[in-house]
Amino acid sequence: MKRRYYRAPHVRRVYIPKAGNPAKLRPLGVPTVEDRLLQAAVARILSAIYEADFLECSYGFRPGRTAHQALAALRNEVMLGRAQWVYEADIRGFFDHLDHDWLMRMLDLRVGDPWILRLVRKWLSAGILDHGQVTVPEEGTPQGGPISPILANVYLHYALDLWFEKVARPRCVGKATLIRFADDFVVLFQSEKDARRFAAALPARLAKFNLTLAEEKTNLLPFGRRHWRRGQSHPYHFDFLGFRHHLGTDRKGRMAVVRIPSPKSVRKFLAEVKEWLRQHMHDRPQDQQGALARKLQGFYQYFSLWRTYRKLSVVRREVLRLWKRILERRSQRGARTWARWERHPWFTLPVPKLLHRTV
Repeated sequence: MKRRYYRAPHVRRVYIPKAGNPAKLRPLGVPTVEDRLLQAAVARILSAIYEADFLECSYGFRPGRTAHQALAALRNEVMLGRAQWVYEADIRGFFDHLDHDWLMRMLDLRVGDPWILRLVRKWLSAGILDHGQVTVPEEGTPQGGPISPILANVYLHYALDLWFEKVARPRCVGKATLIRFADDFVVLFQSEKDARRFAAALPARLAKFNLTLAEEKTNLLPFGRRHWRRGQSHPYHFDFLGFRHHLGTDRKGRMAVVRIPSPKSVRKFLAEVKEWLRQHMHDRPQDQQGALARKLQGFYQYFSLWRTYRKLSVVRREVLRLWKRILERRSQRGARTWARWERHPWFTLPVPKLLHRTV
């Protein structure tokens, strides 16, 4: 490194269950410890360079910005009447199809140090070790390394954010707002005509950068005051940042944006709990209780918004049910009633509380 000579080591590929569908696996790239430290240092440099350039619409993996801020921005646009249509989009395999040449051209616009550019190029072309076989990627960047989030933000800053800000939005008659968290984004429109024009133009824009939309996960739906009727259930919903969004009412009967944990988020969490219980079946019940309580608190910490109490209580009850089943399997005494288990002082888990009142 002191002689500025560096060869990127192979990235080890591991597979983890996909969110909401444990039967399918998602690949992750695990760099070596030394490589991870170097990537983290370069990521900090790139973040310092680009933080002044990134737009307000970008919330993911940026200092001082959170998913809850993105959720609050979405809710505010709808409640203020500046959104009547929501375009939810999903980029198919974004990290797998990120174009190396385009990314290097983007970085070259702002990064003046050729050594950093060479490092990034080496990481992009580092061999991937998968089941003993090494392949050299021609596109994409492995998820799992510290450098991946900032590279994703840079890529979509040029491919999507700037195009929306400079080209797409000025052509709109009404208000239009992009809200992006890494490769997950929604676009809010006042005008249906603007929304449909954007939906028609976006695929060609993304194709220029080797990206495509997953059509089965991309939708345009009415969502706003114009489509809400007092006392009627709103038939449309969409999922964003782990929450399912739909229109409902507050305690005074006024329109409200209601968010609850999406079915996909709940399935993912319960699958993780079930797998943990399987691996720790023979731990002391008191130790199991402590670990499960921490897992639930982590789930609450993100998902505890207004109107989520009932859903979180259902999740808590399901975790208790999974725990009860494991305890009964290992005792070999068969099923017991809930009342018998609840006699044990350790057979309890924390109840949800409202943690994010302003989101």
